[in-house]
Amino acid sequence: MKVILNGQLVERSEAKVDIEDRGYQFGDGIYEGFRIYQGCIFTFDQHIDRLFDSAELIDLAIPYTKEELKDQLTELITANQLGDGMIYLQISRGTQMPRNHVYSPDNHPVLMATSIAAPRDLAAFEKGLTAITAVDDRWLHCNIKSLNLLGNVLAKNQAAKAGADEAILYRDEDHVTECSHSNVFIVKNNTLITHPANNLILNGITRQTILKLAKENKVAIEERVFSLTELKQADEVFISSIMAEVTPVTTIDGEMIGTGVRGPLSTELEQYFIAEIEKTCGIQL
Repeated sequence: MKVILNGQLVERSEAKVDIEDRGYQFGDGIYEGFRIYQGCIFTFDQHIDRLFDSAELIDLAIPYTKEELKDQLTELITANQLGDGMIYLQISRGTQMPRNHVYSPDNHPVLMATSIAAPRDLAAFEKGLTAITAVDDRWLHCNIKSLNLLGNVLAKNQAAKAGADEAILYRDEDHVTECSHSNVFIVKNNTLITHPANNLILNGITRQTILKLAKENKVAIEERVFSLTELKQADEVFISSIMAEVTPVTTIDGEMIGTGVRGPLSTELEQYFIAEIEKTCGIQL
């Protein structure tokens, strides 16, 4: 299996990062995930743009152009003969000695990218997932796709220990934000409602695509804060991410959502989403 390390394709077993790397020591870096359908990177440009936006927000200079990165990831897909799957790309600020909270302008960022095969989870898309609610005690820069994911990790494991698939996070009972590793939408009276894109959530590329498709198809949309009560009394709830696409949530904290099955608007939006993949990538799912 090939990976990318600092612009070069190497065997996974040969890819090594220095113990003094600031990504390891401080979480000082950023990452991006890319969804692959039949060898095609979906919403490629949007993901690359967000990577560079995150880099700018933490004062990190990426040592490659957008086009160079796109070429590298395309080469990785070819080398690993990847059909349906995903790419994980990470850029740290690099190695620095001695260890110091103040980063040096002379650091050389370290880039790595790996790929895995991952078929679409058709059962989850149809049957839905279970979720719990959990306090959102993360930092206040969730819009940066940074390596600092401990809060997300703890929330996801809280869900797993409760026998649930996902954790839906809230700042207080009147303010639901997003999930441990996905965005969350609710549907009430045929209106699509989701948290506004600010510093308290990651503005997911799938989230953006769903909103674009909803607008194009005249779906009523409200980007606003909603409460735990609104969440649990919604007609439909679904999550979105590069892997989840439009996946319904059928129970939250053991309480049934809507009719307990995938609702009509989430079904409609998933159909729009599939059509967008097929059009963009020139494939048939």
